[in-house]
Amino acid sequence: MEIDDTDRRILTVLQRHGRITNAELSERVHLSPSACHRRVQRLEGAGIIRAWVALLDARAMGRPSTVYVEIKLAGQSEEVLAAFERAVAAIPDVLECHLMAGTADYLLKILARDTEDFARIHRRYLSRLPGVAQMQSSFALRTVVSTTAIPV
Repeated sequence: MEIDDTDRRILTVLQRHGRITNAELSERVHLSPSACHRRVQRLEGAGIIRAWVALLDARAMGRPSTVYVEIKLAGQSEEVLAAFERAVAAIPDVLECHLMAGTADYLLKILARDTEDFARIHRRYLSRLPGVAQMQSSFALRTVVSTTAIPV
């Protein structure tokens, strides 16, 4: 699907103000409300707008500690990768899991209440992941930039 400048303006506004009314959105992007609504529906239908969500504040939710875990697997076979990915997808504390190029095979992003909570997560889940040869955890000291907005 081709995205034109009007679509880009719509996406830019929606990424920052997801609860904006169609009337307000149409004003900001200089379209009629009906044309704006059709474009948003088209962007949803094409899968460009994937979901509508509420972004929660981790600190307010009692999860102020962000931990990144680098994982190296013992092997690279499809079976090993699939087993690891199934297991990690079942861990409720994992926000993100990325298959990596470089020194680590996977990078996990985990939110924890504190170091004791992360120790619980490690004992209960991470230490039981299949195929893991090595694991290294790093605690973020401060978040400098955090956004969900993709440049359009």
